[in-house]
Amino acid sequence: MDAKPTRVATPQPDEITREVVDLMANLVALFHREYEEAAAARSLTGAQAKVLALLRRGPMPMRQIAQTLSCEPSNITGIVDRLESRGFVTRQADLQDRRVKLVAATDTGATASEELRESLNFAREPLAALEPGERTQLRDLLSRMLTGAAGPGA
Repeated sequence: MDAKPTRVATPQPDEITREVVDLMANLVALFHREYEEAAAARSLTGAQAKVLALLRRGPMPMRQIAQTLSCEPSNITGIVDRLESRGFVTRQADLQDRRVKLVAATDTGATASEELRESLNFAREPLAALEPGERTQLRDLLSRMLTGAAGPGA
């Protein structure tokens, strides 16, 4: 006997959920606008700045950069080419698999990324208006939401 798949109903958003989604969308738009402006002030595209930000975690395979940024590997090749020509990144062979190229930020690239990060003011003043406990609670709630969005096993 074939078991029929059970269909899980998607919960309908309530008014508070809708408001939160709208507020988050406005916050994301504000962040993107300021991020692009901060990148442009350093003669970087937003994509180049995002690659440098990812590399703060350490050297990464180009394929992983592409997956993380949800773009084609060929796009990452062009971005990395331009960053490399400016001395912001280097390519190096992975010691475990010499076919894989790791991209690493140079000191110049790491400095540019940190300066860009420090120049982002969009959340500083609004966050400063919150008490330390409220900021901690907001951080924990956002972290929980992101963990839930990643799904099981992520």
